[in-house]
Amino acid sequence: MAMALQIATFLQQYIYASQHAIKKDQNALRIGILSTAMINPAALIRPAESHGGIIVSAIASRDINNAKETAHKYGIPHAFGSYEELLAEPGIDAVYISLPNGMHAAWATKALNAGKHVLLEKPVTANADEARAIAGLAEEKGLVLVEAFHWQFHPASHAVKDLVADHKFGKIIRTWARMTSPAGSIPKSDIRWQWDLAGGSLMDMTYVISATRYFLGAGAAKEVVYATARPLQEDNRIDEAMDALLKFEVDAGQVVQSHIWTDMNRANVGFLIPRVWELPSIEIETEHAIIYYYNFMMPHLYHYITIYDKRTKITTTQKHYSGGPLWGTRGEKWWSTYRYQLEAFVDKVRGKQPVHWVTLESSIAQMETIDAVYEKSGLGKRQGHE
Repeated sequence: MAMALQIATFLQQYIYASQHAIKKDQNALRIGILSTAMINPAALIRPAESHGGIIVSAIASRDINNAKETAHKYGIPHAFGSYEELLAEPGIDAVYISLPNGMHAAWATKALNAGKHVLLEKPVTANADEARAIAGLAEEKGLVLVEAFHWQFHPASHAVKDLVADHKFGKIIRTWARMTSPAGSIPKSDIRWQWDLAGGSLMDMTYVISATRYFLGAGAAKEVVYATARPLQEDNRIDEAMDALLKFEVDAGQVVQSHIWTDMNRANVGFLIPRVWELPSIEIETEHAIIYYYNFMMPHLYHYITIYDKRTKITTTQKHYSGGPLWGTRGEKWWSTYRYQLEAFVDKVRGKQPVHWVTLESSIAQMETIDAVYEKSGLGKRQGHE
């Protein structure tokens, strides 16, 4: 259902961004976009319209006509026919990189060497070696580099984190996270199916590991108990689906078992009906409760959080679209996960303490876990390309 969620977010952002566009600050951060990917409007262009501290100043493509067409469509002042040209532009402070997975490390490296801050689409790189390399470079240059796990910036996610972090319901016993897309919803020509671009279901649906680690407060997986891939028929190096059981160490040596499942070609019911109810979700069982967070990937569209108390046998439901334990009075109900993320990114670049942040250490641990799952499955870790 990832594609449907993205389309819905495009519409949501189009409606609300146009209604809440505001005047830009004199010293607004100027950001350029590397690629004309479909995600750009929802992830950056529309959210920036309602943020006075950032201007989408330029966009680049290897096809100048694509760059010009996109720039005209969204009112972006400058279009470039190569990524190098955009990075050489002195008036650009930061870049958003929405290139295919396998190209993330190469172009993040070039952006950092050009003195630009970087908002980098997930997964941060093709593998952990690349993640460590760009993290080290960002620290050396004193520049901001962050993996765009937008969902983590939303109040609903913080509310769930708050439920498990204070041990109100006891220690976490296990977790289970899933993400699927209906059969045929992702064309076989899509970059997500391409080995050379570090494709695969676990790479694209890396959210299941991100959510697991975030709510556990854990680093890289301690162990991959098993990892079973369903290879793509056209290229058996690519995982069409991945089913894995991981062990994470939390709270002074406690080990939690976490089941993850991704499927980019989930069979439809009776070959006809897409499983529209299978939005990205995570279940967290603690000693005294079972907490279920439905649609953690795009909670601004719709979500719910249920808490089943094992002691009272009562189930309660929560929804959070603004406020919460971290944002307080800051933010609006119509803000998307991407808008909250942008708020934090601008704060970080301006030297302020962001409400929430995805650290470089976390991104490295994320890739270490992904690598371990791929190795256990027999497919081997992904490789990067320029």
